[in-house]
Amino acid sequence: MAKLENKQVIFKNFIDRAPQETDLELKVSDIGPRAPSGSGAFLVKNLYLSCDPYMRGRMRDFHGSYIPPFVPGQVVEGFGVSKVVHSDDPNFKPGDLVSGLTGWEEYSLIKKTERLRKIQLDDIPLSYHVGLLGMPGFTAYAGFYEVCSPSRGEHVFVSAASGAVGQLVGQLAKLHGCYVVGSAGSNQKVDLLKNKLGFDEAFNYKEEQDLNAALKRIAVCGMVSQHSLSDPKGIHNLFNLVMMRIRMQGFLQSDYLHLYPRFLEHVIGYYRQGKIVYVEDVSEGLASAPAALAGLFSGKNVGKQVICVAHE
Repeated sequence: MAKLENKQVIFKNFIDRAPQETDLELKVSDIGPRAPSGSGAFLVKNLYLSCDPYMRGRMRDFHGSYIPPFVPGQVVEGFGVSKVVHSDDPNFKPGDLVSGLTGWEEYSLIKKTERLRKIQLDDIPLSYHVGLLGMPGFTAYAGFYEVCSPSRGEHVFVSAASGAVGQLVGQLAKLHGCYVVGSAGSNQKVDLLKNKLGFDEAFNYKEEQDLNAALKRIAVCGMVSQHSLSDPKGIHNLFNLVMMRIRMQGFLQSDYLHLYPRFLEHVIGYYRQGKIVYVEDVSEGLASAPAALAGLFSGKNVGKQVICVAHE
């Protein structure tokens, strides 16, 4: 049986700066059209791929993190939405739609099948399964409800508020009865926060001199501005944590995976009722992937950055 042509995005080598397009390269390979008999694997056609800030951490030669680095010369890995082409796993059949970790390539052979979950083709855009209903959306949900644990009427400040996580945090906070302020890196994004995402107030942090605020709790799920600095900036005014009784807590969304079914129920319900919206920045074609990832770290994206590899 003839092999399938398979375009791939290859990670070239480790870096100590912001990602650039040249850190990734496109390659054309081939792949067998069937999962090997007895392997328990399945072959998928990738439809949507997710660009996420955590991927910068996988581009450095550091093995002490919660996720291993990319392998130079190998295909980049990330979250995606895919369609099963052939399966040697009885739990998956051709035509099934799945979401989870996959390769940045047209076709992937998935051996660790437990890393993907089945999804349904319904009224929700497939791409939302790497954003609103994927890791970023769940990060927003767990961080807001479980880590911040807000009370109705409290003031909530969201940084990187127009991004994949921040835009949902702000909308969940509004639904919870909070007063919500967001910051973003351009006036276009500020307008988005106020006029589409429903934030009470928003500002361009590049135009503000003093960002002091009456904070009480800080849920730290990422620091996109710090990922590529060789000498990351320290925290200023740290004594304010004492004076203002501020609680600061880091977390990973994987700490709360037991809440994932509840998250899906709540967020899908809000979406179908028209109570939340989700903004995407979609790049067309696998060839756009290097620029899309690099742009994430210079603020070029407006909303959740997604790569459309193929339409069904």
